Amino acid sequence: MKALALPPNRLIEMLRTMLLIRAFEEKADELFALGRVHGTMHLSMGQEAVPTGVCAALNPDDYILSTHRGHGHCLAKGADVRRMMAEFLGKETGYCRGRGGSMHIADVESGNLGANGIVAGGLPIATGVGLSIQMRRTGQVCVAFFGDGAANEGAFHESLNLASIWRLPVVFVCENNQYGMSMPAQASMNIERISTRAAAYGIPGETVDGMDVLVVYEAAKAATSRARSGEGPSLLECVTYRYKGHSKSDAQRYRTRETVEAWRERDPIKLFRAMFLTEGLLAADAAERLEQEARAAIEDALRFAEASPEPDPATLLEGVYADEARP
Repeated sequence: MKALALPPNRLIEMLRTMLLIRAFEEKADELFALGRVHGTMHLSMGQEAVPTGVCAALNPDDYILSTHRGHGHCLAKGADVRRMMAEFLGKETGYCRGRGGSMHIADVESGNLGANGIVAGGLPIATGVGLSIQMRRTGQVCVAFFGDGAANEGAFHESLNLASIWRLPVVFVCENNQYGMSMPAQASMNIERISTRAAAYGIPGETVDGMDVLVVYEAAKAATSRARSGEGPSLLECVTYRYKGHSKSDAQRYRTRETVEAWRERDPIKLFRAMFLTEGLLAADAAERLEQEARAAIEDALRFAEASPEPDPATLLEGVYADEARP
């Protein structure tokens, strides 16, 4: 990994984002084990370079559509970690007033139009957002995050086809973490790289190392610049890996511990921190302080969430029905 021609403060901010994502997910894992979280959740430890690199290439008013494995996307797009933790714990002060939980966090003010529990569900929405941007001529971009499993859904093909025809400002980012639930990607499609499917729609497709945040950033910057200039969509495949199972009920019998450990050797945070030390951009103790700050921010967010009120059952139907249609 080599440093890009970015100011040191930009690089440090990217490292800070990755550390915050990792700290949030580790705390989420701990809280679930303690029975503090309702339902299930999907962790993305190991994938931090993708949301960080992509969102670093966006403008504040650009949009993203997230997935069921979307904690990193939300944080990378600038979410308030307090409100995010409150949502995670189902509290009234959360982004969705505790109604969305882990899989459905949205932060419209920062451009995060929401996570989606339906595999590939965000892709057609992103295409619609792209059409809105084009019609309003705002110069914005919409990024649709999705996994390798979603690339086999009909919505993937329909969305890329329509975005290509209309030259919409959408960047389709596939987080290829090797598994669609328990199905290895190589067993679910007869191609080596998902990015080659872009050729069917006449748009650029690129596969990059999703464990290298700077490589992801460079590719995302090129794709967003293309979209912003009216040249249409791109398909960006980031090859990464999730250290945890598909969800908390996943026994992970489809892979070995050795495979996971081999990927951990290329941990994206470890690689990025090593670059700082090699390039002399950050001393070891300064990098350690950044990690401590991230963990402190998560503990502060947890205290905020724990002190927040539970949703009032009397407000259960708010936001479900339009006022005039409420029974």
